[in-house]
Amino acid sequence: MSQLLIDREKCQKDGICVAECPIGIIAMEEAEGFPSYLPGTREFCIACGHCVAVCPHGALSLTGMPSGDCHPLQKELLLTPEQVRQFLTSRRSIRVYRDKPVDRETLQEIINVASYAPSGHNSQPVHWLVLQEKEKVRRFAALVVDWMRYMIQEMPERAKIMHLNRVVAGWEKGEDKVTRQAPHIVLVHARGDNMMAPAACTIAMTYLELAAYGFGLGACWAGYFYAAASSYPPMQEALELPAGHKSFGAMMLGYPKLKYHRIPLRTTPRINWR
Repeated sequence: MSQLLIDREKCQKDGICVAECPIGIIAMEEAEGFPSYLPGTREFCIACGHCVAVCPHGALSLTGMPSGDCHPLQKELLLTPEQVRQFLTSRRSIRVYRDKPVDRETLQEIINVASYAPSGHNSQPVHWLVLQEKEKVRRFAALVVDWMRYMIQEMPERAKIMHLNRVVAGWEKGEDKVTRQAPHIVLVHARGDNMMAPAACTIAMTYLELAAYGFGLGACWAGYFYAAASSYPPMQEALELPAGHKSFGAMMLGYPKLKYHRIPLRTTPRINWR
């Protein structure tokens, strides 16, 4: 349970934290005019840190979140609309990778950035599993192919829609259409009974993909890998996720082998203005 901590020498009693609190549980004390939780509401604090971030004086902290430990925003690094447009429209899903591993420190830093993705009620339910070694990626890719063979046998119509025959045939010829020979696979998982987990994991993986691009890496959603991880018992057993956890996404990660020089066209957004 969080506790609101006020530096009374820095606090200007301007009420900015009151206006910002998304739960609406901060108010200015009648006696001395400092911010505090409304009576009986402390348990509802989700420790999102909005109050800490919005205070221009650095006067407010939360338990486990000292204002001094929260890095100040560097305005000179804020992106312009043109930079945002270039960054997001030039991102590509990478399916051809260099035969070069990404060092663990860089992988850790990218996941740290992705962990800032929003989650319902600031529940932060996302857990990460990184298949760091090439041999392990290959072993799990083989399990995905086993799942495909099962699907072809037991659910042929669905397998046909997913083109699993082609993927298996390519695998048998030495082609990897499952993990695309990416050096790493990142999988997100959370408790299966957490209703916020699917959206939170999807958003976190999107952050991961964009962060990877910013670090000069390439990423691509590993749809076949995720399908097997979410439904194939031998794959689930091999992943050894915590009890009660489910996979909610998987992504290939590595250094791109090719460079891109143009931004391809996309369908005009279908917008219904009201």
